[in-house]
Amino acid sequence: MRLTAMILKSKPLSYLGVTVGCLIAACSINLFVVPSHLLTGGVTGIAMIVYYLAELPIGVQTFVYNIPLLVASYKLLGKEYTVDVVIGTVIFSFCIDATKFLNAYAPVNDVMLASNFGGVFNGIGYGLVFRMNGSTGGFDILGAIVKKYFSMNMGTAIFAFNCGIVAIAGFLFGIQPALFTLICMYVNSGVTDKVVAGLNRSKAVLIVSDRSADISEAIMTELKRGVTFIHGQGAFTGREKNIVMVVVSLTQLAKLKLIVHTIDMEAFLIIMSASEVMGRGFSSPRRTMEFKNLES
Repeated sequence: MRLTAMILKSKPLSYLGVTVGCLIAACSINLFVVPSHLLTGGVTGIAMIVYYLAELPIGVQTFVYNIPLLVASYKLLGKEYTVDVVIGTVIFSFCIDATKFLNAYAPVNDVMLASNFGGVFNGIGYGLVFRMNGSTGGFDILGAIVKKYFSMNMGTAIFAFNCGIVAIAGFLFGIQPALFTLICMYVNSGVTDKVVAGLNRSKAVLIVSDRSADISEAIMTELKRGVTFIHGQGAFTGREKNIVMVVVSLTQLAKLKLIVHTIDMEAFLIIMSASEVMGRGFSSPRRTMEFKNLES
């Protein structure tokens, strides 16, 4: 009951984040993408193709094209997942048409700049939506269905669908707009991943040393970071030893290496990038549920 209350309490904030993300993405489409005759991925990309050919409203089309996908989502993925997708789809579709007036205020005339800036701001918008465990529908639904029933990677499925859109754009409008659309999609994808993963740049470090106790004590004293021992055993020697695991900020990494090598020059370090770290000393955990497990 306590967990349920926490989730319900966090929903308004989550929907606010989804709304802001949809508004950013919609403004990006109308400021950069549409004036340069480019496309985005997903169902919105299909709607934009029809808009260029027949001038039908992009937002209305996006919503209409999503209806059969939402029905499929309800039947195959469940009610809980579909409700959040419906909310995101409605908000996003409305925002696209509500910000159409921005077409007249395109800040850049260069197509390369438009594709890059469009990709960046689209990525920020979509990333914020996904970070709030929301969705704007479209190919996200197809990707989720493919992932659940055909064991195909969701990103791979969505990429394949988007490649089809680019191919259609190349056939209808020429190769140049299609290539710039690819740039926009690529930038969009990279920025989305950065926003979803978080902007903190932390490093997870594993330290193998015979002086693990001394090293861990120095780390806790000098860096004020918690340390975890992982019990390991050397395959060749058969000796048991404690492996030190610690997560530090990027600015603390150099000092960590100095501490370790001062105590044990023979220590073995494995340094890994940690895309997001939550807990004391790092970012606070978000009070929202993790994205629904579509494999269950």
